[in-house]
Amino acid sequence: MTFSCEIFPPKAGVDMSRMDEIIRDIAALHPDFISVTYGAGGSTSKRTVEIASKIQDTYGIPAMAHLTCVSSTKEEVVTMLDRIEENHIENILALRGDIPQDMDFPSPQHYRYACELIQDIRSQKGDRFCIGGACYPEGHVECEHKEDDIDYLKQKVESGCDFLTTQMFFDNNVFYNFLYRIMAKGIQVPVVAGVMPVTNSRQIKRSCELSGTTLPPRFKAIADTFSDKPLAMKQAGIAYATEQIIDLLSNGVNHIHLYTMNNPEIAAKIMDNLSGILRDEEA
Repeated sequence: MTFSCEIFPPKAGVDMSRMDEIIRDIAALHPDFISVTYGAGGSTSKRTVEIASKIQDTYGIPAMAHLTCVSSTKEEVVTMLDRIEENHIENILALRGDIPQDMDFPSPQHYRYACELIQDIRSQKGDRFCIGGACYPEGHVECEHKEDDIDYLKQKVESGCDFLTTQMFFDNNVFYNFLYRIMAKGIQVPVVAGVMPVTNSRQIKRSCELSGTTLPPRFKAIADTFSDKPLAMKQAGIAYATEQIIDLLSNGVNHIHLYTMNNPEIAAKIMDNLSGILRDEEA
């Protein structure tokens, strides 16, 4: 079993001191690895490698650097791969990324799909990296048919993807159904379940609109009841995420990835709620 966490770098020009505290506090939870996002439009790409390197060098925890091709030309990707390798980072989450509204994409200098990026990483670097890819239990928001989305996912795996990490989901049955569908297509790489604790109901509703993620009635009831009560919403969000993870573990899901939103306190409370379960898994 693995239990991992995701953090994101501060925007360019923002002081790194708070980030150092976040890294320290997340590392103190002893996750199996910490992933570091790339930032919208590649805006934090340099800091992604810097932070991932610090996680490994200072705290001895394996790091995974995100790499998106929508914000980088093929030439820039080569440069970034060299930087990642020079910093002894062995894990990459290879993504297309969200296309900015004002961007003419793709140009001949860009990869169009994540599978092209994965294939080139594998061809250029061989087995020097463990390469992860993204998957979407409810289907990618840009893909009209779920079966087509699974076919594209299979292309990604066949291009050299070692494992998959899901977009957030709030209904575990949706995830279980997704696992059955990809197995039926012959996709056998490990799938890491991405769980996002929700402490701000307005923010998550906006995120779900953009990502196509649905909110089950039970979660909607929680959000509607506690949306204007910040402390209650935080407690309810932690409880919901904890129950979601317990159900996943109980049903044989062995890899959990927590989207921390750079909030070590919430991550710590969830892991404390799971402390006995996680200790049993280690034993």
